[in-house]
Amino acid sequence: MAIDDNSSASLSIDMHALLPSAGCGAVRRVPMVEPRSFHNRVQSVDTQLDNGTKVCLRRVSHSDRDLIEKGISEMSDESRYLRFFSGAKTMPPSVIERLASVDGVLHLAWGMVNMEDDSRPAMAVAHVFRETEDSDTGEFAIGVLDQYHGLGVARMVMTAMFLDSYCEGLRNLRIEVLHSNKKASGLMRAVGATQCALEGFVGQYNLVIADAISALQKMESPKAIPDIVAAFAAD
Repeated sequence: MAIDDNSSASLSIDMHALLPSAGCGAVRRVPMVEPRSFHNRVQSVDTQLDNGTKVCLRRVSHSDRDLIEKGISEMSDESRYLRFFSGAKTMPPSVIERLASVDGVLHLAWGMVNMEDDSRPAMAVAHVFRETEDSDTGEFAIGVLDQYHGLGVARMVMTAMFLDSYCEGLRNLRIEVLHSNKKASGLMRAVGATQCALEGFVGQYNLVIADAISALQKMESPKAIPDIVAAFAAD
């Protein structure tokens, strides 16, 4: 699903190619320290957007498969292209299944739903994939449905996703962004990502999760970020 943040910008990864990109080389490493300040026992966070809309951030499960498929179908053609690097109006069942197959170890995912709509529609979702359970590096993708662009939704979902990833032992993320997508690139730089390669139309970025969490905590908007961080704070 296409990413927003005060724009219709989006990020994407190739859902079928999760191996490290040859052009990026090694991700900058940080010491593997125990996440003393956070825990990931939290299952959901009830909060609101800056405009007052009540939302719920929660873990994605396989039972959300239909919700994921519906969300993709409701995206604009542009957002779907930016998210999946494909102009197809629907994704193959294998892609939907992979997005829904969240195990909390090799595949982490957080989504946001609109609590003011009785149908609880999806607003956004973020995913992190890694190859082995002891790997400290994963592949990150995030998307926000078009009608929720420009509301800070991406930064809120990223906050939950990064905190959960850090608690699971991940320290670094790789991200791919279309080179023409300047606003998405700007958002990545705002949370500390550095571009490591440019292959064709795709820019490849490395992100140190601890840096991203720190950057998000320093942002004045959205105002819900402190609530999300507090939910993950160690007792």
